Amino acid sequence: MVVTLPYGSWPSPLSASAAAASAPRFEGAAFVGDEVWWGESIAAEGGRTAVRRRSGAGEVADVLPAPWNARSRVHEYGGGAWTADPGGRLFFVEKADQRIWALQPGAEPVPLTSDAGDVRYGGLRWQAGTLLAVREEHAEAGGSTPRRSIVSVSPEGQVRELAAGSDFVAQPALSPDGRHLAWIAWNHPDMPWDRTELRVGRIGDGAVAEWTVVSSGATAALQPEWEDERTLLYVDDPSGRWNVFRVTLGSDPVVVSAAPADTGGPLWVLGSRWYAPVGDGRLVALRTQGSDEAVVLDADGTAHALDVPVRSRALIEDAARGHVLISGSAPGVTGIWSVDVASGAVELVRGGGFEGGTHWLPDGRAVTFAGPHGPVHAFDFPPTHPDAVAPDGELPPYLVWVHGGPTAHVGGVADAKIAYFTSRGIGVLDVNYGGSTGYGRDYRERLRGQWGVVDVDDVVAAASGLVAEGGADPARLAIEGGSAGGWTVLAALVASDVFAAGVSRYGVGDARALAADTHDFEARYLDGLIGPLPEAEELYLQRSPLGRADRFRAPLLLLQGAEDAVVPPAQSEAIRSALASRGVPHAYVLYEGEGHGFRRAETIVHALETELAFLGRVFGFETPDVPAIDLD
Repeated sequence: MVVTLPYGSWPSPLSASAAAASAPRFEGAAFVGDEVWWGESIAAEGGRTAVRRRSGAGEVADVLPAPWNARSRVHEYGGGAWTADPGGRLFFVEKADQRIWALQPGAEPVPLTSDAGDVRYGGLRWQAGTLLAVREEHAEAGGSTPRRSIVSVSPEGQVRELAAGSDFVAQPALSPDGRHLAWIAWNHPDMPWDRTELRVGRIGDGAVAEWTVVSSGATAALQPEWEDERTLLYVDDPSGRWNVFRVTLGSDPVVVSAAPADTGGPLWVLGSRWYAPVGDGRLVALRTQGSDEAVVLDADGTAHALDVPVRSRALIEDAARGHVLISGSAPGVTGIWSVDVASGAVELVRGGGFEGGTHWLPDGRAVTFAGPHGPVHAFDFPPTHPDAVAPDGELPPYLVWVHGGPTAHVGGVADAKIAYFTSRGIGVLDVNYGGSTGYGRDYRERLRGQWGVVDVDDVVAAASGLVAEGGADPARLAIEGGSAGGWTVLAALVASDVFAAGVSRYGVGDARALAADTHDFEARYLDGLIGPLPEAEELYLQRSPLGRADRFRAPLLLLQGAEDAVVPPAQSEAIRSALASRGVPHAYVLYEGEGHGFRRAETIVHALETELAFLGRVFGFETPDVPAIDLD
């Protein structure tokens, strides 16, 4: 029987705990012998990253059991925290000490690297019989740029530096004969989606003796992979779109298959890969134009789509014996899929999703709205319920989501968190504002020098466009985002009256404080987003929400991790103080043990329930299945 209830009050079978369990976080996957191994963050164990395996018979077991935790802190965002050799020996970075450890089957882990000083490892790869890693060495006194290098680590724990000479290094690739090393390098103030160099060096006496730059240095080259001893593949964007190139050493690069889409993305974590060679000159690659698509590229560049359900946050994890592992999100499922390239057969290796049935999931509608700086891309997820409707004439409340980065991207897939709100009658508009990846260099550089302007204008334009279509209640628009998305939330609330409420997760309120306090990977990020200091200090003051705190009017929910090294709690606490001094209704929740991005099950559940209760309190609908919230 269909019931008529106000938007926001629809009964939903999807609890916050079910939503948390339905969105596992995977961190790498690989073929090891006849097994598939993967990293999985276990929310019920405080976000510990275990390494697990599935045998050929389909049995799942831990390779790396508790209390071990495979997490790298290189660049703070880590990535590539584990790898394995063909014999099933696991190499991993333990979160607690950032050392590389080795685990032989049936034995206890043993350390390979020293515990002296603040030295971190990440980006582990086993290639040509060699364990490669990115090493990050922090000065004891702090304050200076950490020294980063590509190293090899022997099974006996001997660490040998192969290459250095730049502020940042990433994605090492060793040729099959072990004679050449390729890697990505860049320097402050660039980010790896601005400008990088693809370097290729000859190895002599255990280190790179000399190297050359294969890319132009004016583009954002990524992910070198060797096809054979002298043929190198990589991603580059001289056309404005990331595509795969092939180069034979000593020759000029040639694009494999040009497309008006991106094979590549922002290198926030060291383990990210977007294509893989599968033999006979063929590749499996991801292409992104809004949503993600997996394709096979033949040796002549002809592209054939693979019928893989992944549409968002897709990565190519590994390839072996005619199969590839692809991780990402499909409607209702976050998981890892194994794909037989020849037959196209697809198997879900590991995944979690909403078990209530697809009829509870909204269909994501790709939308484009006109904005003052050009078109604004977004995905609309309307309220969806098989047995409930709203009273005639009522328009739904909407959450306008702002992703972080700000150089990130959403792919238009309804996951459990989206369904948590839409199944209750709250719409979600997920915005890829100017600065997002997935639409080419011009779109992501729209934000250059304009952070706090273009992002705000674009989310306002998207929300206003949805209202103009008659899709949302203009009096019940809320804006929500984390990290850089939290900055846009706060900036939009002081610059516009479009939003009636806001939710900021570890958001940036003071750009000058962020420039002074943040970690080295992003220490000069604001040079490109706003301008270099001290020359642009006036812009920092003008753009920062804290500099315009007298304009806060709408109720605000602040959610913050106590151990956040990227956006420290002081940022949220300064916003809280500003709201309190002006009598603006607000709530502040500090989560102990959480960093930049929530991983603990209890945190994820509490944050979702608190957000729902906050929206009900502000917009005037009942939320009987979550505890009520008091606003200060």
